[in-house]
Amino acid sequence: MNNSKIWLSSPHMGGTEQNYVKEAFDSNWVAPLGANVNGFESDLEKYQGEDTLVAALSSGTAAIHLALIQCGVTHGDEVICQSFTFCGSINPIIYQGATPILVDSEPDTWNICPKYLEKAIEDRIRLGKTPKAIVAVHLYGMPYKIDEVHAIADRFSIPIIEDSAEALGSTFKGQKCGTFGRFGILSFNGNKIITTSVGGAMVCNSKKDKDYTVFLATQARDEAAHYEHTAVGYNYRMSNITAGIGRGQMEVLEKHINLRRGMHTFYERVFKNISGVKVFTEPNSDYHSNHWLSAIIVDPEKTNGITREDMRIAFAKADIESRPLWKPMHMQPIFKDTPYYGNNVAEELFNEGLCLPSGSNLTDADRDRIEKAIFDLFK
Repeated sequence: MNNSKIWLSSPHMGGTEQNYVKEAFDSNWVAPLGANVNGFESDLEKYQGEDTLVAALSSGTAAIHLALIQCGVTHGDEVICQSFTFCGSINPIIYQGATPILVDSEPDTWNICPKYLEKAIEDRIRLGKTPKAIVAVHLYGMPYKIDEVHAIADRFSIPIIEDSAEALGSTFKGQKCGTFGRFGILSFNGNKIITTSVGGAMVCNSKKDKDYTVFLATQARDEAAHYEHTAVGYNYRMSNITAGIGRGQMEVLEKHINLRRGMHTFYERVFKNISGVKVFTEPNSDYHSNHWLSAIIVDPEKTNGITREDMRIAFAKADIESRPLWKPMHMQPIFKDTPYYGNNVAEELFNEGLCLPSGSNLTDADRDRIEKAIFDLFK
């Protein structure tokens, strides 16, 4: 049988994307403005709710960068970020000449630990460096401990940049992720729950913030007949072409979320009677994850010695893509000397965790192959 590769999270088109793209070509609006950009932003604003405004940008990383600028982060400042995340959460801190202060995760949501967050803030203040911002991430679509984290941030008057790159459609107590922070960040990279090929967005709480975000993202051009600049700008605006893909993707967003959550349910069933494997899930009913990626923790002491790496290799031999969890930033060579507050939760997650195929376009035949690979390993 000729099996095609099963990918971890591949793009899934809904069918109407080409209509919006064709409109852009027909009208010759292929630049970083046009009806698709406006429409995509409007679609996202309606979806996010809570009186939010959205600026469509070239990437989620660009959105974090512009959020840091608007939080006043500059050379010599410090910004707290959870260590267990993708490098796109932390690199923009370096762009601004600031120093990342890394914080461990807690085991319930795998996100920033409130206890060590508070310890980090108090210690940095004691050293004379009050952090300018906190980058908190909803990892793999799971909301972080919003009540506890925001209570700490509010007490010290530190703004939160809410990295919801993986969490479009996730909610906490019924409110959409990306709407809790000073700014929210979305990503539409090719592996996300919906995609614009490349792209991202900034979720803002006011028209002033959105307007300034768009200003910075379009090379900070002042109002004048000629090109006049009084601030440093960036080429970060989303194009009308990619926004057209996004408009089509918004039509299938809820369907994609349900299919991703269905993959999580599939893995819960498959691993139900396999000792030593725990499927990452919501800690309680306040949390509703889009389960962008389904993930597991493998305890070799309970699996007769089978490790995370054994599973990854077994999947690879079956032409099934899987991937270790994010390697924490404090374990990365480039950040090895960065201040870190925590224990070893993030390290254990990296050593024992595996992301499994989670795409909304997986078929019953794909699920049968995945299940067979798992049972062949554990039989």
